[in-house]
Amino acid sequence: MQDILPKVQAAFHQAFGIDPQAVSFETAPDDVPGWDSAGHLFLVSNLEQALGISLDVDDVMEMENVRDIVRVIQAKLQQA
Repeated sequence: MQDILPKVQAAFHQAFGIDPQAVSFETAPDDVPGWDSAGHLFLVSNLEQALGISLDVDDVMEMENVRDIVRVIQAKLQQA
């Protein structure tokens, strides 16, 4: 999980302009200005590009905080 977090942090920086170091496993939408439904889709797009993966609707719906995002991405990468 630790090796995926820096890529997720970079995607948050790109999507929301926040300091990557401010993003932790506990980070949730209420902690990030702009992380609403539209922001979530922009974040997902950045994650897909950065990691070379494709996330389906079920994956996107499971991503309720950074820990969930990392878990879903880790599962996708293991499937590849």
